[in-house]
Amino acid sequence: MNDLTQTPEMLIATMGARARRAATIVAQASTAQKGEALKAAAAAIRVASAEIIRANRADMERGAANGLSAAMLDRLKLDEARVAAIADAVASVAALPDPVGQVIDRSERPNGLKLERVRVPLGVIGIIYESRPNVTADAAALGLASGNAVILRGGSEAIESNRALHAAMAAGIEAAGLPAGAVQLVPTTDRAAVGAMLRANEFIDIIVPRGGKSLVARVQEEARVPVLAHLDGICHTYVHAAADPEMAKAIVLNAKMRRTGICGSMETLLIDRAYADPAGLVTMLLDARCDVRGDKEIAALDQRVEAVSESDWGTEYLDAIVSARMVDSVDEALAHIAQYGSHHTDAIVTENAATAERFLNECDSAIVMWNASSQFADGGEFGLGAEIGISTGRLHARGPVALEGLTTYKWLVRGTGQTRP
Repeated sequence: MNDLTQTPEMLIATMGARARRAATIVAQASTAQKGEALKAAAAAIRVASAEIIRANRADMERGAANGLSAAMLDRLKLDEARVAAIADAVASVAALPDPVGQVIDRSERPNGLKLERVRVPLGVIGIIYESRPNVTADAAALGLASGNAVILRGGSEAIESNRALHAAMAAGIEAAGLPAGAVQLVPTTDRAAVGAMLRANEFIDIIVPRGGKSLVARVQEEARVPVLAHLDGICHTYVHAAADPEMAKAIVLNAKMRRTGICGSMETLLIDRAYADPAGLVTMLLDARCDVRGDKEIAALDQRVEAVSESDWGTEYLDAIVSARMVDSVDEALAHIAQYGSHHTDAIVTENAATAERFLNECDSAIVMWNASSQFADGGEFGLGAEIGISTGRLHARGPVALEGLTTYKWLVRGTGQTRP
């Protein structure tokens, strides 16, 4: 147990040392051992479902009293179906291919040295996140399955939910014979604990922040540990002149309104001036109770449209709000995305294959889609199982980060007595 009288630095050092010890054990665990631990953790979550929901209810009541938005409360909420889905996601990770020990490539040098690059765990991963308690289970499952130990620091708004989920998972993992120290939850909501994690390069090998812009910006600014993150999810959908109108309506509505509070939600709609029915798209969104902030051409399509400001183009609303503008061509759409986008997920809707392939090749985002909703920007939808986050950077991993993204590699060199001349 952690001593809450410790300073944040002492607390993180204690947890980090425990995680280091656990990581050494988990890194050597077999695929079967890790799979049994994950199944046991999933079973423990199912058994504790009522307790987890009670804990979540306390978080929801406190969040509502503190003025959390409807979108944020939706991200926070757990019910029987969502708890069951969390357990299913943990169990599903056990069925995924184990990346640890995979041989990336082999070669033999002229002198007879045999070389292999083999996947190995990163070590200890610190995850700092807000509001969504499912991250507790997702991050723990992915960390364990990839042979790592994780230190979780959730937001204060989900503290009771996180504690209940973590307690269930830790008990299941330990019952299956792996150390509970492989999955630890920072017990305090003191913001100083975040700072201590960001400086704990002796104990933590990589930090993964999942949350709002202010959190990610702080992590990227203060971290002395490598960071795997995305700052914003400013996702665009470009409806090309050759888009099928019914398909365009279905994709645009889903991309914005399926769940407005996720990072794959469309924040900007770009409509080609040659598209057949721009008013149909705008009116549809407005009728679905989505606020539309548009340029003059968009505003002329429906009197309910609000005037867009320059700052809107770079805003991740995470709400039923969308900015919209008309563009002349795929060139102008790509230029807008390059200027205002966040390299997360951008989509084109068109029946013109050549235009689509150009957009796929030239749009510099971690995920680029053709004739599909940006809401598919999710590790589970990509067949990766639960994801730990979506990386918009260029180093180490990009897009949905799942098991493979939580490994690195080492070189194995086998000789027969060679010495270097």
